[in-house]
Amino acid sequence: MQVILLDKVVNLGNLGEIVRVKDGYARNFLIPAGRARRATEAAKEQFEAKRAELEKAAAAKLAESQSVGEKLAGLTVKLTQKAGVDGRLFGSVTNADIAEDLTKNGFPVVKAQIRMPNGPIKIVGDSKVSVALHTDVVVEIAVSVYGETA
Repeated sequence: MQVILLDKVVNLGNLGEIVRVKDGYARNFLIPAGRARRATEAAKEQFEAKRAELEKAAAAKLAESQSVGEKLAGLTVKLTQKAGVDGRLFGSVTNADIAEDLTKNGFPVVKAQIRMPNGPIKIVGDSKVSVALHTDVVVEIAVSVYGETA
């Protein structure tokens, strides 16, 4: 199926590009999320009429993400979890825990934006995680996990 991208999509294309994707990907993800539209002649004409407006909105979204990213860069999130004597946690620190702490501190982030390359944190100490605020804005933050004995 051919779709017109209404937003930049990683590994697919930029705003306004007409790309061919699998039907299920378009129907189940791109179109419901508002990131693409079926590439019919009428849709192409409507897109061209709205192109400047959509590009302006995308630039504003990028600028906002960059300003939040500058504030977020170098931030350290401090979390306390129950841990054993050897420094292993009873449970783990997940992307939801980090997102919740960032939201409490004034950075509205959802858990899907937190990228943990090594999976959930299971030991006491410092770790690095990435926060993807936009497809072009990825900021690395530090997470310090402190152990709390039971």
